[in-house]
Amino acid sequence: MNTTRTATWSVSRPMIGALMALSVALLLLAGQARAELDAFYGSYAGSADVMALDGSKIPRDMSVVISGTKTGFQVQWTSVTYRSDGRTTEKSYTIDFVPSDREAVYAAAQKKNVFGHEVQLDPMKGEPYVWARVSRQTLTVYSLFVGADGGYSLQQYDRTLTEGGLQLRFQTIRDGAIQRAVETFLTKS
Repeated sequence: MNTTRTATWSVSRPMIGALMALSVALLLLAGQARAELDAFYGSYAGSADVMALDGSKIPRDMSVVISGTKTGFQVQWTSVTYRSDGRTTEKSYTIDFVPSDREAVYAAAQKKNVFGHEVQLDPMKGEPYVWARVSRQTLTVYSLFVGADGGYSLQQYDRTLTEGGLQLRFQTIRDGAIQRAVETFLTKS
């Protein structure tokens, strides 16, 4: 004798209501996080004198563009360093960020895996591990490098919303010691 059992799900009206309320709450949270990010969107530029290890000051121009993407946001920044011998050095970076499983914490989407999904780089291969967070009026981007000897270097960019632009605080920490710190105002254009 062959008996087949069929599982049935019984969903009550209160359960449906609770599921709908949960869905609405999640959508509101996602919208709130998006609104917090929207406040940062724009183009900003400024200058600062960076203190070199020998105590001299090196002028640097800095700019950043923060914009939305389909799945998160993008940060593009450039710094131009002016050396006393007349040389200039320009460095530019662009990183897309996507929401993580943690509220207000975003993972960098720096490369695609074999399935076409954007994933983090591998710090054990000398690549930077990058993430961002939003805390109150500050968008912070962290970039962690693991050296060949196992030591680390952490770069931290705090961009705080203020009237007319962003207050930028950048620092590099190597094996627990601050190597460089820069603070300047970036004007919104």
